[in-house]
Amino acid sequence: MTMTDTGERPRAGVREAIEQGRTALGIELGSTRIKAVLIGPDHAAIATGAHDWENQFVDRVWTYSLDAVWSGLQACFTALAAQVRERYGVELRTVGVLGVSAMMHGYLAFDGDGELLTPFRTWRNTNTGAASEQLSELFGHNVPHRWSIAHLYQAILDGEEHIGRLAHLTTLAGYVHWKLTGRQVLGVGDASGMFPIDVSTGGYDARMLARFDELVAGRGVPLKLADLLPAVLPAGEPAGTLTAGGAALLDPSGTLQPGAALCPPEGDAGTGMVATNSVARRTGNVSAGTSIFAMIVLDGPLSRMHPEVDLVTTPAGDLVAMVHCNNGASELNSWAGLFAEFAAALGVRADNNTIFETLFRSALAGAPDGGGLMAFNYLSGEPITKLHEGRPLFLREPGSTLDLATFMRTQLYSALATLRIGMDVLQKAESVQLDRMFAHGGLFKTAGVAQNLLAAAINTPVSVGDLAAEGGAWGIAILAAFLTERNGRTLDEFLTQSVFADARLDTAAPDPADVAGFEAFMRRYRAALPIEQAAVEHS
Repeated sequence: MTMTDTGERPRAGVREAIEQGRTALGIELGSTRIKAVLIGPDHAAIATGAHDWENQFVDRVWTYSLDAVWSGLQACFTALAAQVRERYGVELRTVGVLGVSAMMHGYLAFDGDGELLTPFRTWRNTNTGAASEQLSELFGHNVPHRWSIAHLYQAILDGEEHIGRLAHLTTLAGYVHWKLTGRQVLGVGDASGMFPIDVSTGGYDARMLARFDELVAGRGVPLKLADLLPAVLPAGEPAGTLTAGGAALLDPSGTLQPGAALCPPEGDAGTGMVATNSVARRTGNVSAGTSIFAMIVLDGPLSRMHPEVDLVTTPAGDLVAMVHCNNGASELNSWAGLFAEFAAALGVRADNNTIFETLFRSALAGAPDGGGLMAFNYLSGEPITKLHEGRPLFLREPGSTLDLATFMRTQLYSALATLRIGMDVLQKAESVQLDRMFAHGGLFKTAGVAQNLLAAAINTPVSVGDLAAEGGAWGIAILAAFLTERNGRTLDEFLTQSVFADARLDTAAPDPADVAGFEAFMRRYRAALPIEQAAVEHS
C-alpha cells in the first residue's frame, strides 16, 4: 500500500471515516515548515496542510516566537480543513486521535504562571559549550550542546536571572501538547533529548538527576530537576485529550470539537524513525533537511562515551545512537536559488522541483572525489567538528575544473561530510552493524542522487520509498493511531504488520568508485577544516 493519498479511494468511504472520527491527525513543527497530515483507517493520507516559517537570529540566539508557533499552527490546520472540505465536501469537526511532534531539544522555560521566561532557544544554538563539556564529564554520558539540560546549566553558569523563577522546562512539542491538553508530558524519544534516559526504567536516569541537583546546589541554586521536567511516556500510552481551549488554539473558527485522544508528543527524530519503519534493532535512518542526522537502533550499549554520538531512544524506549549535524540542506537551497535567479535573468522560467532535479542529476556526472573542489555548508555552529559558529565556504585548488556537475557533487558531499565523521565512530570504532538503512527528507526527493551518494558515504545500502512520503507529520499520525490499534503489540510489530506490510522500497548499493571518491573527498575535507575555523575567527 502506498502511504500517500492517490485520489483513487472512494470519496464516500473517506467522508464517512472523517465524519465518524475514524482518523488520526499528525502535526509536526519542523525547522522551516509546519505540516499537518490527516490519515484514515488504512493509514494513508486523506489531506495535508502546511505553513512555511523561519527561525530568527535575535541577540545571537536562534529562536521562534510563540506567536509564530500559534499563527503557524492555525494556518496549517486551516489549510488542512480547507482541503478536507474541497475534496470530500465535509467540515473537519473531529478527529479520532491526534499527535504533536516538533524539532527536538532546545529550551523552553516557564514560571509558575506558565509565562515564558526567556525566548525559545532552539537546537541550532551552540553557545552551551561549557555546560555540555562539564555535564558530559559529570555524567560519563555525552550531553550535546543542543540538549535542554545543557541550556539550563549554561543559564546557571551565566547567572541568568530567570533561573530563580523557573517552574517548568519542556521542548517545542511538549509545549504545544501542554497547551492542547493541559498535561506536561513527553514521549520518551523527545524526553531523551532533554536529559539522559535509563532504558531499563524508561524514565530519566535517577543517578544523573541526583548528580545534577548536587552540582547546582554547590553553585547556590537549590532546585530539584525532576520537578522541572515533563513526565515521560512510551509510545502507545494515552497522553491526554484535546480540551476546548486546545481546540480553539488549533482552530479559532470553532469548527473543531474537543475530545480527541492524544499520543505522547515526540521529537522529529522519533517520528522520522516511525515514518521509515526504523524502530527495530540494527535498523537506522537518515533524515536530511535544515539539519541532517542518523538514528541507529543499537543491540546494546556502546563501549564508551563519544562526543560525536548522542544516546537517545526510539518512541518505544529502545536505545539509539544519534549522529546529529546542525547543518544540512540549507546551503544547497541557497545555491539552487542563485541558479534559479540566473535562469530567470535569461528569461527561462522553471519551478523549484525542476531546478533541484536538474542540479542534483548533474552531480551524477561529477568527479567522484570532488575534483579539487571543496565546500562547507556551515550556516551555524557544528559541534561534531568543534565549531561554535559557521561560515558557508566554497573553495577550489588551482588547476581544478569548475564545472556544474562536480560543483553540485561537492555541495552534496558537503551536506553529508559531517554525518560521515559521526558514522565513522559507530561503524569503525564501535563496529555497529546495520541490517537496514533508510533515507528521507527533501535531500532525497530526486531519485537516485543523494541516496546513491549517501550509500557511498557510509558504504551501506540505502533504501528510500513511499513509506516516508509525508515525513514526520505522517509519522506522528501513525503514533497517534497506535493508541487505538495497539492490541497488545509492540510498536515494531504494529508498524511491520499493519502499516508497512505492502510498502515499496528502492535500494541503492554503494558504488565502489563513489566509495573511493568519497574517501578521498573526506581526507581533503578533514585537512581543510582549519580554513573553516579561520573564517569563523576572522569574519
